[in-house]
Amino acid sequence: MGTGPQQATGEDRKLQEKLRTGGEIPRHIAIIMDGNGRWAKKRGMPRIAGHTEGVESVRDTVEACGQLGVRFLTLYAFSTENWKRPQEEVSLLMRLLLKALKDETDRLHTNNVRIQTIGDIAALPQEVQNELLDDIQKTKDNTGLTLILALSYSGRWDITRAVRNIMHDAAAGLTEEQVTDELVGSYLSTAGVPDPDLLVRTSGEFRISNFLLWQLAYTEIYITPRYWPGFRRDELYAAIRDYQKRERRFGMVSEQVRTPPGGDTHFSRLIKSVTGL
Repeated sequence: MGTGPQQATGEDRKLQEKLRTGGEIPRHIAIIMDGNGRWAKKRGMPRIAGHTEGVESVRDTVEACGQLGVRFLTLYAFSTENWKRPQEEVSLLMRLLLKALKDETDRLHTNNVRIQTIGDIAALPQEVQNELLDDIQKTKDNTGLTLILALSYSGRWDITRAVRNIMHDAAAGLTEEQVTDELVGSYLSTAGVPDPDLLVRTSGEFRISNFLLWQLAYTEIYITPRYWPGFRRDELYAAIRDYQKRERRFGMVSEQVRTPPGGDTHFSRLIKSVTGL
């Protein structure tokens, strides 16, 4: 088991403390990491240079989330649609993924980060699959941040897979009355993981790109014009500050989610019923 994240120092430590005292830190943050190619093109560099610099953004974001006490961080690393890119770029991306896993896993393990993955992992090159399985096994007992890598993933793939499995179980006796939101969620690849509180989308695009379609139903969304290779913890802090200003009503009215003196709100009771806390 790892020892925990290296603590922030200096001005960064003050900024993190201000975030903690300023409101709720999201339990689960999901990020659509977009704009690597455009970042490189603006600098007259090959696309792979943007992907390489993007690894630095991942490293800094993971470290900051661990220090802040974020429990889950899901990164949209490679979508099912990304297989349609030129074969040369896909091959480079797979090699970069393999290198990043080999280079970063020991650091993540030391910082008590647990690695998980969602997606059609069987579609990845065998060498990448083997490395992922080794890294998941190595970090499985860590109790800090859970880093979820969405690889060969799409929301439609996730839901279609869930429906097929539900139909299979229906043939074995699952009844129509048993099919609830909770049951469907238990068939998704994110079963056991709370839905994201905050979705960050880089590159200024206003779409969710087939990512966590079921799970993002009530997620707060933050759009930044920064390309992913230029994303660092300062922009993560800006996203969290923006999140802390939101009133999450989950279809209710403001009065229902405000805490009365000495009592629970409808919202707090809802959260307790969902999380079991």
